[in-house]
Order: sequence, then C-alpha cells, then structure tokens
Amino acid sequence: MQKNDSKILTLFSDDVSFGHSNGWVQNYQDFKKDFESGKVKYQSVNQTELKEIKVTSKFANIRRIIAVKGLYKNEIFEMKLSVLEIWIRQKGSWKLWSRQSVTLKS
Repeated sequence: MQKNDSKILTLFSDDVSFGHSNGWVQNYQDFKKDFESGKVKYQSVNQTELKEIKVTSKFANIRRIIAVKGLYKNEIFEMKLSVLEIWIRQKGSWKLWSRQSVTLKS
C-alpha cells in the first residue's frame, strides 16, 4: 500500500467493507475507485503495535495500531489508528472481509 500499487486490491474479498475513522463506509468498488484515481495516496502505513490475533480455519481477527501518512485530495494527513480487521479464507487464500478503524489521540 505504501507504493500505491493496485496489487493491494487482490487482498480484498469482493464483498469487503471498510469502516473509516471519519465515519465513511466503503465497499470494494468505492475503495478501488478512490485508490486508482489517486484521491487517496498513502505515503506510509506502519504497524506500531499488534494487540490481538485470533485464527480459525475460515476466519482471522486482527487488532492493531497503525500510523498512517498520506494525501487526501492532495492535502496531507497523518494519524494514528486502532484497526480491527476480519479476514476470510476463500479458495485457499486469505482475503480482507471487513475493516474498522478509529482515530487515536496522541
């Protein structure tokens, strides 16, 4: 994602749901459109803390803290987020199925 490479899209389930810290909810098509258009450009996404991992044969649940820097409509943003990701195993591969983030105040 740091290279803004469209290969990132292969990690997502077709019915992925992104809940953003600003209240936006995006599906796969919404995210793809914004990502490919350059509306959002990530300069860095760094995990600073891993809080929890739970894995079953079909699902994985990950809670972590990340530091994100980038551009939104060519305006710089920088934030620290608490993120919950739910991954699903589909046809032998792990795909992001749901993601929710909240902003952490420094």
